[in-house]
Amino acid sequence: MGGLSEILWQEQSSLPLLIWLQLIPLIGAAVVFAFKERSTAVIAGKVFALAELLLAIVVTSRINPTLPALQMAERFDLIAYHVAVDGLSLIFILLTALLTFLMTLYGMSRGMISPGRLFAVLLVAEAGLVGMLMTVNLVWFCAFSALELWAVFHLLRRWASSRAEIQALARFIQYQAFGWALFAGGCVVLGWAYADAHAGYWSFDLFELVGAVPAGKFQTAAFYLLFYGLAVRTPLFPLHGWLPNMAQHGLIAVAPALMVGVKVGIYGMVRFVLPLTPAAVEYWQPYVVGFAMAGIFFTAALAFQQTNLRRLLAFAVVSHTSLLVIGVFSLHESGIQGAILLAANFGLAATGMWFIVGFVFRRTGTTELHELSGLFERIPFLAIAFLSFGLAIVGMPGTPGFDAAHLVLEAAIDRFGALSTVAAALGNVAAAGFLLWAFQRAFLSPHQEGRELDVDRTLPMEYLVCGIALAAMLAIGVFTEPWLRLTETASQAIALRFIR
Repeated sequence: MGGLSEILWQEQSSLPLLIWLQLIPLIGAAVVFAFKERSTAVIAGKVFALAELLLAIVVTSRINPTLPALQMAERFDLIAYHVAVDGLSLIFILLTALLTFLMTLYGMSRGMISPGRLFAVLLVAEAGLVGMLMTVNLVWFCAFSALELWAVFHLLRRWASSRAEIQALARFIQYQAFGWALFAGGCVVLGWAYADAHAGYWSFDLFELVGAVPAGKFQTAAFYLLFYGLAVRTPLFPLHGWLPNMAQHGLIAVAPALMVGVKVGIYGMVRFVLPLTPAAVEYWQPYVVGFAMAGIFFTAALAFQQTNLRRLLAFAVVSHTSLLVIGVFSLHESGIQGAILLAANFGLAATGMWFIVGFVFRRTGTTELHELSGLFERIPFLAIAFLSFGLAIVGMPGTPGFDAAHLVLEAAIDRFGALSTVAAALGNVAAAGFLLWAFQRAFLSPHQEGRELDVDRTLPMEYLVCGIALAAMLAIGVFTEPWLRLTETASQAIALRFIR
């Protein structure tokens, strides 16, 4: 197994663009906070979020996806600062930037209290996420993760009002702190193993660690800590307990921000767990895939039992996550590529569904399925958008999930055989079942006798938010080839480490 290679930013750009991808959201947060709650703060939040999206597009256009090297690399050894990107990380960076911009529009469409402060903290969360997706240093990954989690915690705590919301927040903190501590422990084990082999010199840089992978118990311990730390964040069954409660009782307006962050766990597995603990990954692969298979069906069964739309969507997240893990742990280039694309597709589609849930809640004051009915007549565009996002999650043709799911299943049948692949496919069918059932209950079922909902028509800003998300999803689904090219070589480079 060879080491990693990189291309410095000077060879591809006249400016160190990656540092600006991190600084723009932080500068934007400071500016928005300085303006407090004036209308200028709201405008500034949107401008900085849009600027981050445009810069992410520029960075994507500057890299060569056919090269296996990490690109646009920046180093500052004094503080162990080391960042670089490839097609896999850029997929998530683009997703994060797009959804952050949409969330600034969403905050206005929902008529949020204190939107200026909301936007400031949201930009801080974006900075943390982007930093996690660019760094190749484990300590910096932990630091950025802590920053992003603090921002999400602040958003949840700032607008929490009921006892149920506070209890859900407490569980969120407990799980995420535990997951973060596990990952940090894994970093310490890897650094300790490196120091043991290099005369006491500690390093947490991916480029150095991958050339000196620990053996035996060190590697097994590192795998356990890194994997389970990321599994909590993802979240993966059976470590998903925080998400359903948070989805049901947490602030809806913060849910999209939460959805953007959860799939970083999948990226962390691909970027750090696979290359740094290859022997342990291969040994534990059957057990991880087995748990993922169980998770698909267990959470799908629980989803059918839910009466709350928010809680049902949470179980959809967990069920779908299991399919992503199957793709990653196939250790096959198609599976890894499919898992990354599927995670991005799911991040966009799930966030779009959460937007619509928020719009519905604003009108009805409830997300209980038995209290929702006949919404299609009043808000047909939002209903169609909800259905489209749901179909994207289950990988219908014309959506990004179609090719991505095909790649995952292709890798599964090659690595695990037909029986496991059929089981995974059936799990995806189950997901389609409970999402369509939720759509029917909320939007198509007839009005309950004696109960009429006074539902406002779709607002212009709601058209804009959902329209942009829907257009992006359909455009990627129709023009999939550029995204396949963007991720193909990087996926191959990771999978090659497991070819004997």
